[in-house]
Amino acid sequence: MKVKLLLATIGVLFWVGGLVSLTNAQGDALLSKLLTYDGKSFTGVQDPEYLSYDQVLREYVARRIGERFGVTLDPKIYSGFDLLEIEAFFRCKKPDEPYDAFLRMFPKQR
Repeated sequence: MKVKLLLATIGVLFWVGGLVSLTNAQGDALLSKLLTYDGKSFTGVQDPEYLSYDQVLREYVARRIGERFGVTLDPKIYSGFDLLEIEAFFRCKKPDEPYDAFLRMFPKQR
């Protein structure tokens, strides 16, 4: 009887683990692209590798802001570091403050 209960428990744990890994697999594509630049240094902002890193960072952070706060931001308008700062402000904002008040602090780039 104890063996059956143990096997059933292990089976349920594997099933739950599989479901969790499937739900996280969708967001991992951008994160894995971003992590390929981990530890790299760039010669400047015109470096082609930096430009591709910044584009991946923009897409990843914009998607993360959309998921956490429900605010859709265009990654082409803001730099990657502006999006990181916007996310930090959104985390610290008071519940009655509008998101637009924080977005006005960042100039839009084209």
